Amino acid sequence: MREKPIITIDGPAGAGKSTIGRLLADWLSFLYLDTGALYRAVAYYLTRKGFTGEEKELTGLCRRMHVKLKNQEGDLHVLVDSEDVTMKIRTERIGLLASKISAIPLVRALLLSVQRDIAMDGGVVAEGRDMGTVVFPDAEVKFFLDASVKERAGRRYHELLEKGDGVALRDVESDLLLRDRQDSERPIAPLVVPPDAIRIDSTDKTISEVVDIMKGAINQCWNRPKLLDI
Repeated sequence: MREKPIITIDGPAGAGKSTIGRLLADWLSFLYLDTGALYRAVAYYLTRKGFTGEEKELTGLCRRMHVKLKNQEGDLHVLVDSEDVTMKIRTERIGLLASKISAIPLVRALLLSVQRDIAMDGGVVAEGRDMGTVVFPDAEVKFFLDASVKERAGRRYHELLEKGDGVALRDVESDLLLRDRQDSERPIAPLVVPPDAIRIDSTDKTISEVVDIMKGAINQCWNRPKLLDI
C-alpha cells in the first residue's frame, strides 16, 4: 500500500472537478493533477504546428513534442517544449480539440506515462475523464462528480464572462453537449462511472458542500487520522 493515497475525480466538462480537486489537494497537502490540461497542451501544440488531421502527420508531431508537468509552489504548470502554456490552453477551441484527440491511442499512450510517473508515490488528487478507470484503476479513493447540463453550462458561462470572453449561454451549452458526446462515445477510454466510485451530483450543492462530502468519504475510505485530520 502506498504511503499516501491516490484520489481520483472523474466527470463531464463543467462539473466542478478542477475547483474541487484543487481544494481537496490543498486540504490534504497533496499534488493536484489536472490531466485535462495535458490533453489541452497537446491540442495547443498541434494547433500551433498547423495540424491538418493526417494520422502520419500526428505521429511525427507527437514524437517531437515534449510535455511536462511542473509543480511550482503548489501550482501545477504545464510545459510544452519548455514553454509554459498553463494560461494559453484555457480556451473553448482548445478544449474541443482536446476532447477529440483524447480518443487517439498515440496521444493517450504519450500522456499515460506522464500521469503515472508523477503519481508514482501517491499523495495526488487527479481529475479528468478516465482517472479511476484507466489511468489509476487501483486508486484508493474514487469520485465521479456530475451535474445537469444546464447547471454546468451556467457555471462555464459565468466563468468565461469573468475572463472577458463574450459568449452566448446557448453556445456554451451546445459545446458542452458536443464534448459530452465525444467523451462518452469515444472507443478508447470513454467517460464512464468507475464501478467503485462514489458518485456525487453537484447540481444543487455548493462547492463547500461537495468538498465536505468528499472529506468525509476520504476519512472513511482511508483511515489515517494523522494524515486526514479535518
